[in-house]
Amino acid sequence: MNNPLQLSLVNFKKGAYIIVEGKQKADCFYIIRSGKVSISKEVEVVEEEGGNILAPGDFFGVVSTMSSHSHIETAQAITDVTLIAVRREQYGLLIERNAPVAMKIIQQFSKKMRYLDAALARLTLKSGDSEDIAHLFRVAEYYARQSQYNLAYYAYHQYIVNSPRGQNVNLAKERMAKIQPYAKAVYLDIQGEEFTRSYPKNTMIFSEAQPGKEMYIIQKGSVKITKIQNDNEVMLALLKAGDMFGEMSLLEDKPRSASAIAHEDTVLMAVNKANFTRMVSNQPQLISKLTQILSERIWFIYKQLANTQLSDPVGRLYDALLIQLEKLRIPISSEAYTFDLGPRELGNMVGLPKEELNLVLQKLFQNSKVKIVDNHVYVSDIEEIEKQAKYYRKMEKIEKARRQGSMNLRK
Repeated sequence: MNNPLQLSLVNFKKGAYIIVEGKQKADCFYIIRSGKVSISKEVEVVEEEGGNILAPGDFFGVVSTMSSHSHIETAQAITDVTLIAVRREQYGLLIERNAPVAMKIIQQFSKKMRYLDAALARLTLKSGDSEDIAHLFRVAEYYARQSQYNLAYYAYHQYIVNSPRGQNVNLAKERMAKIQPYAKAVYLDIQGEEFTRSYPKNTMIFSEAQPGKEMYIIQKGSVKITKIQNDNEVMLALLKAGDMFGEMSLLEDKPRSASAIAHEDTVLMAVNKANFTRMVSNQPQLISKLTQILSERIWFIYKQLANTQLSDPVGRLYDALLIQLEKLRIPISSEAYTFDLGPRELGNMVGLPKEELNLVLQKLFQNSKVKIVDNHVYVSDIEEIEKQAKYYRKMEKIEKARRQGSMNLRK
C-alpha cells in the first residue's frame, strides 16, 4: 500500500517574513502556489540569475533544508501568498509522486552552481576561463611540470581529441610521446556502455574544461576534486564511497568545471543521461541524495561569496575557518580543533595572492590560539574563531555604513 504524500498549505499576509537568513534548523522548504515572494541576502554579492522575485511554481528554502544548514536568505511575502510546505523527510516521496518537480529543482540547482562558481572565480581572481577548451592544454602542462605523468597524459589526449586544430596540438603530441613510457592513464576514450569502471590511484577520471555527459557514484575508494588556479593545484573536495560527482555536465552539457582524480584505487558507477532519467523515477533515494549534495555545495559557495566582501584579509581567513566549522557541523565550543587544511589551502580559499599570503598569515598567527601544526591549521579554542569572525564582520558593517554616510553627505 502506497504511503500518501500529505503536504500542508500555509498562508502568509503581504509583508510577512517567511524565512530569515541565519536562522537555524531549516526543516522545510516552500513551493509557491499563489502570490509573489521576494528573496534577499544580508550580503548581496551577485544578483540572482532570473531575479529576486519569485512567482507560482518557484521554490525557496531548499538549499538550507536539504543541506541541514542555517538559512542563506530571507524570504518576504510581497503579496498575500499561499505556499506548499515540504518537510525534508517528505522529499523522497515527493520525487516518487512528482518526478518533474525534482528535475526542476536539480536543473535549477545545477545552473545556479555554475553561475555562482563563475562569480566566485571572478571575485577572487582565481583563474581565467576554465571552460575554454584550450585550458585542457594548460592543465596538462601543469601536471607534466609536476612529473604527474598519468594526469598530464590524460589531459594532453583530451586536448588533442577536443581541439584537433588547436594551436598547441603538435606540441601536445610531442609531450605525449615523451611521457608515454611513464604514464598509466585509463579510459582515454569511453567506448560502449561501461557502467562500472576501475581507476588506479592517481589516474584522471576527467579534466576541467573537458566536455562531459556522465555523472559518477563512488562504489569503492575515494576521489579528489581539484582545480588549477594561478599555477597551483587547489583541492576543492575529497569524496568517498557513496558520494556523487560530475552531475553539472550531465545536466547542462557544459564542460567540466574541475578535475576528478582517483585518490586511491577506485571503482565508479557511471550514469549517462538516459540512465539518470530512469533513476529519477525509479530510485528517489539517489535523487534525494543528489539534491542534498547540490544544496551543500550551493550553501558553501554563498558563504564563500559573502567572504569576498570582507575587506580585511585577516578577517577573510577567520571567516573562512568559521565557514569550514559550520560546513563540517563542528559545534562551537572551547575545545581545540585541527583543520584538514594548511596555510596555503586557506589562502587559496579566500583568493589571496602568493605574494600577500605570508604577511597576512603572520598577522593571523599573532593570535596565540591559532597555530600551524604538521602543516595543518590548529586552534586551541574553537570559540576564538567565531569571536574573531564576528568581530571582522561587525567592523565591515560599520565601515560600510560610514562610507555610505559620506556618499550621502556629498550628494
